[in-house]
Amino acid sequence: MQSLSSCPLKGDSWAIPRKKRHKRRSPLSGGGYPRSSCLLTGFGNSTGIIGSNTTISWGHSRICKLDFFGLFIPGQCTRGSVGTNFGLAWATEEHQSVSSEIHSSDGCDKIDTLYARTEIGDDKGEEEKPVERWSQEEKNGRIDVRALAESLRSARSAEDVEEVLKEKGELPLQVFSSMIKGFGRDNCMESSMAVVQWLKMKKDETNGLIRPNLFIYNSLLGAIKLSRQFDFLDKVMEDMANEGLTPNVVTYNTLMVIYIEQGQARKALDILEEIPKAGFVPTPVSYSTALMAHRRLEDGSGALKFFVEFRENFRNGKIVKDGEEDWKTELVKLENFTIRICYQVMRRWLVNDGNMSKDVLKLLTDMDKAGLELSRADLERLVWACTREEHYIVAKELYARTREGYFEISLSVCNHVIWLMGKAKKWWAALEVYEDLLDKGPMPNNMSNELIISHFNVLLSAARKRGIWRWGVQLLDKMQDKGLKPGSREWNSVLIACSKASETSAAIEIFKRMVEKGEKPTIISYGALLSALEKGRLYDEALKVWEHMIKVGVEPNLYAYTTMALILTGQGNFRRLDALIREMVSLGIEPTVVTYNAIISGCAKTGSGSSAYEWFHRMKVQGISPNEVTYEMLIEALSRDGKPRLANDLYQRANNEGLTLSLKAYDAILSSAKVYGATVDLSALGPRPPDTRNRNYSMSKEQESVL
Repeated sequence: MQSLSSCPLKGDSWAIPRKKRHKRRSPLSGGGYPRSSCLLTGFGNSTGIIGSNTTISWGHSRICKLDFFGLFIPGQCTRGSVGTNFGLAWATEEHQSVSSEIHSSDGCDKIDTLYARTEIGDDKGEEEKPVERWSQEEKNGRIDVRALAESLRSARSAEDVEEVLKEKGELPLQVFSSMIKGFGRDNCMESSMAVVQWLKMKKDETNGLIRPNLFIYNSLLGAIKLSRQFDFLDKVMEDMANEGLTPNVVTYNTLMVIYIEQGQARKALDILEEIPKAGFVPTPVSYSTALMAHRRLEDGSGALKFFVEFRENFRNGKIVKDGEEDWKTELVKLENFTIRICYQVMRRWLVNDGNMSKDVLKLLTDMDKAGLELSRADLERLVWACTREEHYIVAKELYARTREGYFEISLSVCNHVIWLMGKAKKWWAALEVYEDLLDKGPMPNNMSNELIISHFNVLLSAARKRGIWRWGVQLLDKMQDKGLKPGSREWNSVLIACSKASETSAAIEIFKRMVEKGEKPTIISYGALLSALEKGRLYDEALKVWEHMIKVGVEPNLYAYTTMALILTGQGNFRRLDALIREMVSLGIEPTVVTYNAIISGCAKTGSGSSAYEWFHRMKVQGISPNEVTYEMLIEALSRDGKPRLANDLYQRANNEGLTLSLKAYDAILSSAKVYGATVDLSALGPRPPDTRNRNYSMSKEQESVL
């Protein structure tokens, strides 16, 4: 006789008893987890019949075996990569462990072949051995389910199924379950429905001996989940009710997954609350599916709160143990799953368009209160997700947590934090990270150095623009203290800052340090030094610098020539100034309005109004149009030289040309007229302009633009 192994379940179904397996380590969480399932069979009210040794071929080369005790054991199946579903494809199995959900996508490969071997005689059947691919549908009790499913793929009605199965005899219900799920994976829901309709037809023909039971309908729900053809859901649930079948926990678990896949995560959470009301005990799969619902809602706080409540219920003994679950182990797995969900939600928040930095920080704080910690890898991946300026506060917190909680940190992550701090204009915070690299490791690489130097350049540029030369010197010292070698760009920024601040001695000292450190001065270096010397009226030293610059082969640019023209004007050496202008023209460097403005401003400083007026005419002859600076400097020079009427004429000419002169030029005319007793037509001069400008022509904005 056939050796049988069966036990009754609710709903006139039958279950094959499970047996515990040895645990294996999870590739991510490190915890072991059992892999077991429950296959249901049934023929009406009669005993479910499964051979004592039944073997299932899973995939092309993987073997899953049903031993004497009816244990369903997946073989060495290769799981899919972690996707958005996180293994909820197996949520329909009543006692599937949480870890397997986390680390699988859609389960193993599709079932290719299921064969059932029944033994005649005593309960000790011959041990099953792997078999080759079968050329016949039935051979020694084996059923080629793959071939059978292929022949039913085009079936759309019970009659189509009957045409194929009429000569097959009685088949175990797990054969139909396998085909139904397989059709679901292949998006052939019509074939799955046709098989179930055939079973319903057989119910009438066999007086209920063969009929679709709860296991078959759960398999059909699983097919709907796999195929994502949710339009069949209402019909399947209606058929279950018509068959008088009461949903079990597997049904509820599957419905939760379906609602999640439909984007109705809230409804899935409502299903969880219905499980105990229906008289069932939620399984680990139920809780993990609920966590996944929170994940789909991007509700990290909700997932954390759900887990904390579950943990408290477990500690208070409110979690009912139903079956062989090791809830202590499942608690650890749910904890790991919750941490994973919180990580994923935070990452989604960071990559979304909105600024959710505060939400991320709050969830991190809530995780601390719950005693849940992100791994170093998760912390570093979250740092990489911080890419916008407003993320700097999150990146800083994540960086600090990694430093405090772990002995090591990735150098690339540190470089990313340095980059982000610079992007957010938090340069000193970036410098702190760089200092940590020097003090705690890992040692900075070229990328680290380039990033921090670029940040120093930003600070030095700010010092240069504002003329904060002491700050620039401190930054240079800071760079050298950290083992960074300033380049010409950094030295030049400080030189320009000294020049703008008229700190001649500081500029000379910086220039000397630059040379001593082995950095070759550029034309910008010489130009900044010449400008600083001109402001300090060290004209002789400036000429020596100029001659040295020419001697070492540094070719002057327009700015250097303009500065030198200002120096020669200050000396009153107009003969050499003429030679300088001719030299410029011969080299193809045409004097600009900035050059002539510098000369006229130099004349204004020395009170040589006649010379200023002469250069004004030379400028006009060269076809260079004067601007506001030209007229203002010329009016100031003429006013000082006792020529208020000429200054007044130039003021009115500028107004006629559409130029708006500053208050300084207006006051210079009135002051000169009063001092020298000249008569000025105030009505022609116009109203007194507002004080809106403050020009320093020894280092004008125009000259800086050339630099």
